Amino acid sequence: MSFAIVIKQLRKVYEVEQKQPGLSGALRSLMHPVYQERVAVDDISFSIESGSCVGFIGPNGAGKTTTLKMLSGILWPTSGEVNILGHTPWKRERAFQEQFGIVLGSKNQLWWDLPARDTFALNKEIYRLPDAAFTQRVATLSKLLQVDTKLDTPVRKLSLGERMKCELINALLHRPKVLLLDEPTIGLDVVAQQTVREFLRTWNREEQTTILLTSHAMADVEHLCSRVIVIQDGQLRYNGELRTLANQMSDDRIVHVQFKSPPEVSFIQGLGTILEQTDQELRLRVKRNDIPRATKELLDRCEVEDLSIEQLPIEDVIRTMFQQ
Repeated sequence: MSFAIVIKQLRKVYEVEQKQPGLSGALRSLMHPVYQERVAVDDISFSIESGSCVGFIGPNGAGKTTTLKMLSGILWPTSGEVNILGHTPWKRERAFQEQFGIVLGSKNQLWWDLPARDTFALNKEIYRLPDAAFTQRVATLSKLLQVDTKLDTPVRKLSLGERMKCELINALLHRPKVLLLDEPTIGLDVVAQQTVREFLRTWNREEQTTILLTSHAMADVEHLCSRVIVIQDGQLRYNGELRTLANQMSDDRIVHVQFKSPPEVSFIQGLGTILEQTDQELRLRVKRNDIPRATKELLDRCEVEDLSIEQLPIEDVIRTMFQQ
C-alpha cells in the first residue's frame, strides 16, 4: 500500500495581537503590543492512500483550511512533517507543483476580467503542456462539466456554478496526482452540485487522483468519500470509515414503512419519534435496541407493503459528534 499524503504531528500556531478598547488602549497597543497564541492546528497525524478520496470535515474554525494551506505549501507549519508524493510542500519544488492541484471554493484563482480560456492558456505555459494535449484536455473537461460554451466569457460574467467548474478545469489541466478541494460546491444550486460530484467521482476513479475534500455539504462527503477525517478545535477527533462513524456516534435508526392502507395511529407514538407520517408512509426514529419490538408491532398491527431500516443522515451524526 502506497501513501500519497503523510502527515506527522502537524501544528500551526498564530500570534494574534490583543488590542485594548479606547484611544488609550490603542496607544498602548501601538507602543507595547501584546500577543496571544492561537493554536489553529494541534499536533495532527494521518496518512492518505494513493488514489483514494477522503473527506476532511469539521465545524467552522476547526483548522481545515489552515491544514490544506500547509499541505499546498501556502503556509509554513510551526512544527511537524508533511510528505506529499515524496516532497515537502513548503519547499515549493517544481516536481511537486507539477503533481499537485488545489481549488479553494471561497477564493478565485481565475483572472476576473478575462475569459477562463486565457487563464487556462497561462497555466499551459506554466506547466509546459504540449499544444495538442492542452487543447484536448480543455475540450474534454469543459464538455464533462457542461461549460464548453462559456470559456470565452469574462469570468466576472459567469454564474457561481460556472466559475467553480472553470476553477476545477484550471486545477486539473496538468492532471495532478493529488488534488485538494476546499468547499468545491459552496453556493451552487442542486443541479450544479450534482454535476460537480459526478465529475469528481468519475475523475477519481478513472485518473486515480488522490483527493482530500473539505465540505460543509455532507452530501458531497457521502457521495464521494468512504473514509473521513474529523477535526475540531485543531485536533483530530476521528479517522476512519464514514459508516463506522455513523454506527459509533448514534444509537438510533430510522424505520421507514409504506402501508397498504392507513394504519391506526394511537400505538405508533409509543414506538419512537415520528419524523414523518401520512396515510401511506411513516418515518420513525427508534433506538437500536427497540427496533425488534417496533417492527414486530408495525407488522402485526398494520397492513405493511414495505419496511426498511436506515441509518441516520450523516449530518445528524456529525452534529452529534461536535456537540459531544
